[in-house]
Amino acid sequence: MRILIIEDEIAAARRLRKMLGEINKEAEVVEVLDSVKSSVKWLQANELPDIILMDIQLADGNCFEIFKQVEINCPIIFTTAYDAFAVKAFEVNAIAYLMKPVKSADLEGALKKFDKLKSGASSFNYQRLLETLHAEGGAYQKRLLLKIGQTIRALEINDIAYFYTHDKIVTIITSDNRKYPGDYTLDQLEKMLDPKLFFRINRQFIVSSKAIREMYVISKSRVKMVLHPPIDAETAVSSERVAPFKKWLTDESN
Repeated sequence: MRILIIEDEIAAARRLRKMLGEINKEAEVVEVLDSVKSSVKWLQANELPDIILMDIQLADGNCFEIFKQVEINCPIIFTTAYDAFAVKAFEVNAIAYLMKPVKSADLEGALKKFDKLKSGASSFNYQRLLETLHAEGGAYQKRLLLKIGQTIRALEINDIAYFYTHDKIVTIITSDNRKYPGDYTLDQLEKMLDPKLFFRINRQFIVSSKAIREMYVISKSRVKMVLHPPIDAETAVSSERVAPFKKWLTDESN
């Protein structure tokens, strides 16, 4: 069984490799990749593996970008912390979906399932998957799984006021002023969050419209805002983002 792992978290990739070795001594991990770019390059140059273990959010973007550039017709086991709507989409398309942190028993069950289905692997419809996930905003996160010490907590997106980064560390601020460490960069979060609900105002902030209390026009027509909960940091909209920000605020669908 030749297996390709596409996972940008080093610890998670190492754990998957270890579990695979314990589950199936004959399993061969042909490569471990961490980005859309490296995955596309490898898939274009190599024979498809028997199975791919794939995370959804990779180092340089969403894994669905891979399907736009490379035809994949082998079974895929998705391993990630995505919301329940996405789980249903995967099930409809007969694709295994394992929540992180992946349990050995669940991985073993998924491998057995694909062993039974491998004769019909070419029938997997990933285009339908893409369409289903993007329908009615289904491709956007409805909650985030946060690792806090040895525990994992599910945080509802609707409870988040804004995301803030300082010294490359992302902090999540909730409406009731609770603070949590973020596992994603702001660039990654931009692709995960519903643009109707959140806007990237500058390099440091992604804000929810519900968090904006007041706004002021400052030099060069830039807009500065007062957020709730309050924070001692630059909360002005970058000059190149002012026009799309105003459009976002006045969009009736938001």
